[in-house]
Amino acid sequence: MKSKYSKLFHQVNIGKLTIKNRTSMAPMGLVAFSDSFGGFNEKAQDYYIERAKGGVGLIITGICSINYYELTDYIIPCPSKNPAMFIKSTAQMNEKIHSYDSKIFLQLTGGLGRVAIPGPISKINISASENTNRFNPSILDRPMTIDEIKMYINDFAMGAAIAKQAGFDGVEIHAVHEGYLLDQFATACFNRRTDEYGGDLKGRLKFATDIVKAIKKTCGENYPVSMRYSVKSFMKDLRQGALPSEEFKEYGKDLAEGIEAAKILVEAGYDALNVDAGTYDSWYWNHPPMYFEKGMYRQFGKSIKEAVDIPVILAGRMDDPDIAIEALDNCCDLVSYGRPLLADPYLVEKIQKEDFEDVRPCLSCHQGCMDRIAKGLPVSCAVNPSCGREMVYGIKKSDIKKNILVVGGGVAGLEASRVCAIRGHEVTLVEALDKLGGNLIPGSVPEFKIDDRRLIKWYERQLDKLNIKVEFNTKFDEKYLENHSFDAIICAIGSEPIIPDFGYKNNICTAVDVLNGKKDAGENIVVIGGGLVGCETALWLSKKGKKVSIVEMLPEILGGMHGMPAMNYFMLCDLLNYNHVDIYTNSKVLEVKESSVIISNEKEIKADTVIIATGFKKNDSLQKQLYLTNIPTYNIGDSRNVSDIMHAIWDAYEVARGI
Repeated sequence: MKSKYSKLFHQVNIGKLTIKNRTSMAPMGLVAFSDSFGGFNEKAQDYYIERAKGGVGLIITGICSINYYELTDYIIPCPSKNPAMFIKSTAQMNEKIHSYDSKIFLQLTGGLGRVAIPGPISKINISASENTNRFNPSILDRPMTIDEIKMYINDFAMGAAIAKQAGFDGVEIHAVHEGYLLDQFATACFNRRTDEYGGDLKGRLKFATDIVKAIKKTCGENYPVSMRYSVKSFMKDLRQGALPSEEFKEYGKDLAEGIEAAKILVEAGYDALNVDAGTYDSWYWNHPPMYFEKGMYRQFGKSIKEAVDIPVILAGRMDDPDIAIEALDNCCDLVSYGRPLLADPYLVEKIQKEDFEDVRPCLSCHQGCMDRIAKGLPVSCAVNPSCGREMVYGIKKSDIKKNILVVGGGVAGLEASRVCAIRGHEVTLVEALDKLGGNLIPGSVPEFKIDDRRLIKWYERQLDKLNIKVEFNTKFDEKYLENHSFDAIICAIGSEPIIPDFGYKNNICTAVDVLNGKKDAGENIVVIGGGLVGCETALWLSKKGKKVSIVEMLPEILGGMHGMPAMNYFMLCDLLNYNHVDIYTNSKVLEVKESSVIISNEKEIKADTVIIATGFKKNDSLQKQLYLTNIPTYNIGDSRNVSDIMHAIWDAYEVARGI
């Protein structure tokens, strides 16, 4: 039977290379996936092989260093560190990937330049010209010398030759993209050179064009070379990004220059352009949080596709298959999936089977992927704990079948139920309410949390498929336990809002009450608490036309840049500002009156509704109650330690796979 999405499964060519379908795995960092010889360790190999099993047509690896001149030699793979061992380790991986008729490109990086996060990753500070570091302006990067540039070009060619010998079907150059080193050369605000690698657009692109010419000379004209390419910078200034709907003057690369640059790259010999938009100075564009619409790069893919005659690869929250089908041939030739393939490695196969409801959704939260990479940890996924450790941390059948009770239908309870059932246990899930989801129910209400709602639906589907018994509107107590027999109990009853006593009660409510529709918000709102719940609730209400203020006791909202993944932090802060949310930090609520709030310095803020979002406290009452029984019990998720979705799911996965 013909699939509704059959166009996604037509063959496509990059140069002379035929790819079985029009799907690609987007490149994502290989931090901490390197072996001692600079090759891919076993976890990295299993990670890519699993996506090939899932039906992806073209896999593009995360970045591999062409040398260790700038980068330290422990952080990412490097084919030139020990070419013989690199070939030996990766050739066997490529053979397995080819068994599934998938193709694989090795992504080679020229390095970071001014966008290196200060720390142990970068050994020297280099850039196109003298530039300040993106994250610490006190760090100054010097211009690369001509000899260094020539060395890099030769190292790219050598890396490609090693990749070809190892069985990689092509290479991708990283990158005139995201503000990395080659992009710093390509962009006028960072490249003020007066030699052959500066000046006009062709001069600024000479580093990138010399690389492809050297690779073609070394590997042959028919060896495919893709370029990771950002069309537009979306910079208002250094370290200042611009939002999708914002009017601004482009400080970096504008769309017209991006189109012209694409033509120059194609003329030099590149066989494909892997397109997105943004730079580290507008970081949320390259790593889009949930606040972006789906398919947000399509306009840029369309502009490039109309300008060049080589394949365009396009990512950017393309996990809605209807958007993907609409984009093919109009905006791109291959649809690229990055984080969605971390969440569900079998995404492509499930789309082909039209079983999209069974796709575990990516939340665009960045907690398991980019946040871990920034900390020097291997890439994984908030909703898929086995990602990046597929063989060593998968789920196996238990030798002994047990009767398991899970109390609480939030994400921790849902994940524990799913994993226990896969292990072969008999599972009963008890939920006090009439629906599943716990705190994810109010958390998923804002329109930008569509994938949180999809996650609840996905869990409902899994529980149904696994024949897990769910008892709604059921309170667990001693009487319930007297009437049932269990081998183990998993407590996952979650957390409760912290509600300080501010005196006046009529206009005070919690964020949960407003999100759940139990309380109506007025026109002038003060949100007490600038954590994630408070800020997202404020954004949601401000987009409804409300006048919203946030009062936060700490110096920064959201815990500052290091309190959450940086790209999500930057975009949420910018959105709050763009939507005219007033933010009062280092401020304490002194008094809540009938129509206003008094905060520190005796400032009075007009308010007909006061929303409390001062955090949550664990509810471990059930665990304390069960200490007196002789049944093994486990306390997981927020009822053990209040955290986030990722830690609730990972907590549950670890405990359940061990029972």
